[in-house]
Amino acid sequence: ASQGLPANHPTIGGAGAGQNAGGDPQAMRAEVASSIEKARKEPDNFDAQVKAAELYYQIQRYDQAIEFLLKANTLKPTDYRTVVILGMVNLDAGHYDTAEKWYRAAMKMKSDDVMVLSGLAAATLERGDAKAAEDAIAKLEKVDPNSQDLPQFKDKLASLKAGK
Repeated sequence: ASQGLPANHPTIGGAGAGQNAGGDPQAMRAEVASSIEKARKEPDNFDAQVKAAELYYQIQRYDQAIEFLLKANTLKPTDYRTVVILGMVNLDAGHYDTAEKWYRAAMKMKSDDVMVLSGLAAATLERGDAKAAEDAIAKLEKVDPNSQDLPQFKDKLASLKAGK
């Protein structure tokens, strides 16, 4: 899942899933199942939607994660973290147009988030949109001139412009 992802791409949830299960796979599965069931039974529970999305993300079931994130976004459209995660999960899922849309929405809320700018650059490069990628890379470089993603993004942009 890490193909072409920005180096500062965060892990979602991390210690959240299975932390009470003590490494017992069966207990972890039960915890996951109950979290997902709770999200389905309580469609108006924002936190339950996000938790279910994070659990699905961890097992790389991106489309299911997106389904719960979209519900969460409907409940709290101005929640910045949800908008950013929608960009990130769509990027991981290979939905580059949709990822770009969510990253641009996040930029309207906060224009100098390095992770969002990296994600936008990655999404536009993957889409093959040299102009949009160049703009995203320039914004990233302005906010974080030492970003470890810049060299790879610039190389990819050069290849894109050269028609490779």
